[in-house]
This record gives sequence, structure tokens and C-alpha cells, in this order.
Amino acid sequence: MDISEIVKKQRAFFQTGATLPVSYRREALRKLKNCIRKYNAEIATAVNADLGKSAFEAYMCESGMVLSELSCMLKHLRSYAKEKTVWTPLAQFCSRSFKKPSPYGVALIMSPWNYPFMLALDPLVDALAAGNTAVIKPSAYSPNTSEIIAKIIRECFDEEYVAVVSGGRKENQALLQEHFDYIFFTGSQAVGKEVMCRAAENLTPVTLELGGKSPCIIAGDANLKLAAKRLVFGKYLNCGQTCVAPDYVYCDRSVKDAFVAEVKKQITAQFGADPLENPNYGKIINEKHFDRINGLIDAGKVVHGGSSNRDTLQIAPTVMQDVDFADAVMQEEIFGPVMPILTFDTIDEVITKLHGMQEPLAFYVFTSSKATAKKLLSRCSFGGGCVNDTIIHLATSEMGFGGVGASGMGSYHGKTGFDTFTHYKSIVDKKTWLDLPMRYQPYRKLYDKMIHMFLR
Repeated sequence: MDISEIVKKQRAFFQTGATLPVSYRREALRKLKNCIRKYNAEIATAVNADLGKSAFEAYMCESGMVLSELSCMLKHLRSYAKEKTVWTPLAQFCSRSFKKPSPYGVALIMSPWNYPFMLALDPLVDALAAGNTAVIKPSAYSPNTSEIIAKIIRECFDEEYVAVVSGGRKENQALLQEHFDYIFFTGSQAVGKEVMCRAAENLTPVTLELGGKSPCIIAGDANLKLAAKRLVFGKYLNCGQTCVAPDYVYCDRSVKDAFVAEVKKQITAQFGADPLENPNYGKIINEKHFDRINGLIDAGKVVHGGSSNRDTLQIAPTVMQDVDFADAVMQEEIFGPVMPILTFDTIDEVITKLHGMQEPLAFYVFTSSKATAKKLLSRCSFGGGCVNDTIIHLATSEMGFGGVGASGMGSYHGKTGFDTFTHYKSIVDKKTWLDLPMRYQPYRKLYDKMIHMFLR
């Protein structure tokens, strides 16, 4: 596969203006939506082969999410793509000022393995809605899902419009040597830094969807039973291989024991007495990550779970208590089914501690106090989050999803996603029947008074 030729063909196609009409974009989105529905069963099979996800979870967190984004774009695209007239200053009389949404051109979308279908196709929907062409680079770690993505894209689009490049590091490097007009990357901080460096060589704008150690704060007044239920769902979904999973729990010392007891109950209630025998419980993506996650487990601090099966690459939902910030499990993003629990005495202590850490992608707080929630949400920096729940803030097209600082830059979903792949041209359409003389030399005292009247 000649990557340079693909990019060249896409740029030539984009420059024909074929992708500009809204009708063309809508037809492309309709094709994609119908094709995803057609291959829904194959998508579920592929995701199961790569990550062990059940068909229910594959639809809920993968294909269903993409279909929802497609529905949103098909419903609102005409409105999103319209020119927006804005107020014109009196000094520009008589003219019309407006913002014209325009696609960047050829977009590169690099997606990860943990939600391999959704995180490749969701940004594609936004890129196509905005009028771009796109090259998708799925992860080599999820080959079965990459294969069904390629099949769907080939059936829907010509390569000059949308193309899939398969492979590993070699292909990643080759793609980053090309000049794209926009790069959308989801993955680790380390690779994100490299993507940004390579993009800088061509001054290419980027969106980086990264990760980090997302905290879950359990206040002393939290509904512990409900908090445990929702936290166990969010933490162990996809075996913890979720960029917005609660990475660790920061719990009020006064309720820690009661909270741990509720978490144990919920793990059993949701996954059974032996989660490794549960057919709906997934697996770690590969041996490398399996070994890395097991290396973060301190057997002396495990109060639930801790078992694993190398043959199936499964690690049971694990809880560790009496953890402190110096432990190995707190030195990196876990990205696995291990829940370390740390304790605090005051909310101010939480804020002070988090200020000294990198900005997380997500932030969760369980509390019955609006004042406590407001204080934490206002004082702590993070990408997005929930009060009294986990994960669900990204499951809507009405709010942008993205990180801040070390957890990323830029966001997408819905209108925000359309804006991400769009450059807004600021234009003044000046009429010809009137030409105010005050801006031209020679300047006069009368014009001096007029300019101060207009510009103040």
C-alpha cells in the first residue's frame, strides 16, 4: 500500500470540491450508517475476538455509539454547515460579516485498541460531516476489528475519499511523514507527544485524546451503595481498559471500610463469584499489558480479587486498600481491572493533592453535598466527568469530549466534533455603494473625532 499515493489522491479529490455540498456529506453518512447496521453482528464478533467483549457491550460501547453520532450529524448537519452572520461594527458600515465553516482537507485519524471500532469511526463521522476526506489508521493490537473497519470503509467509499491503512509502527511512521491538514489521535501520552512533534513539522493542527490517572472521590456523605455499584461498572467495564475509567479511588477515611464492603458486594453481584468464569467478562488485549497490570498488583494490599489466567489473558476485578501515592500502582495509568483505594481526611486535602498531579482526562465525585461537588469541580482541572456516576458523560453528542493539559487537547462529539474538523473563515462582505473616507490619508481632525467615536 503506497501511503503517499493515497494522500495524494485524497488531496486531489478534495480540491475538486466534491465533498463541499451538504447533500454529498449526508449521503456519505447515510451509507456508513446503513453499512454499520448491516455488519453489526460481524462487528460484535470482531470486538469479542480482540477484547472478549460480549455482543451487548460491543453494541453499547462500540457500534451503538457510532450510530448515535451518525444520527446526530444527519439530524443537524444542515444547520452546522450554514454560514453564521455576526454583528458588524459601525466602523464597517455598510457590510455583512459572517463566519463560513470550511473543511480542513485531508484528515488523519489514528485510533487505539481499547475501543477499536468506536474510537476509529466516531471521529470519522465528524470529519466527513465537516467535509473532509480521511485516512484511518486502526491499531495493530486489534486486528479483527481493524479488518471489519476496512471492509465497511471499502464497501462505502472510494479510497480517494476514505481509506484505511493497516499495520503497525512502520505504517504509523510513514503516515506521520506525510503532510495532512488535520491529525486526530487517540492513544497514550508518549505516542501523542511524537504525533504532535511530527505534526509541528508541517504546522498541522492536532487533536490529542490521551488519558491519565482519573480520580474518583468518595466523600463522607456519599450514598455508598449506589457509589459502589456505579463505580464497579465504570472501573471494570472492558476490564478497566477505558481511557475515562476511574483509575483510583480517593475515599474519605471515615467511610472507607463501609465503602470497601459495598464494592466487594457489587463485584460479586455484577460479575459473579468467579468473574474469570463469566462469559461476559472480557480479557486484556495482549500478554504485554497482562504482565504490566499484574506487576502493579501488591498481593499484600489486595482485599478482593487478584487472581488471573495467562491462558485467557484475564485478570479478575481486583481491589487494593491501604494504598499510598508512592506505590507502583499510582505511578502510571493502570488501564486494567485494578482498583487502588487511598484515603483522605478533608476535601481541601484532596484539592491540594490533585493540584500537584497531572490533569486527568476524567474526574468523578460521589457526594450528597452540592457545595462539595461545586468546590471540587471548580478547583480541580480535568477533561470532563460526573457527579454521582462514572463514564456516562461521554455518551452524548450534546457535549464535547476531550482532555486538558497532560490528558489531551481538543474535543469532539456532536457540534463540537464538527467544529474540530472545521476551519471557520471570518469574512466581511463590503458593499460598493458607500465608501467612508476616514481611513484614508490625509487624516483630518474631523476623522480623528469620528474614529474615536467608532472605536471605543
